[in-house]
Amino acid sequence: MNFEEEINNIKARNKRVELDKKWETSLTRKICIAILTYIVVVIYSFIITKYSNIWLSSLVPVIGFTLSTLSLGIIRKVWEKKQ
Repeated sequence: MNFEEEINNIKARNKRVELDKKWETSLTRKICIAILTYIVVVIYSFIITKYSNIWLSSLVPVIGFTLSTLSLGIIRKVWEKKQ
């Protein structure tokens, strides 16, 4: 591999790293996580209203966070197109 290719590869990697960092600190990401977690908590609360079990209640943040991070891939693609 010659130096020019290596420099171009480093520049491309740096762009990806900068975009990743920008996404991780973006307001869009924070708002989406909050909204999606809230929606999951509301739905989950309706489902378990008949039960008062600490183990079931403790699943709320885990499920909310997991679902919100899984769905953020789609939102990130839209966000990246606008950057």
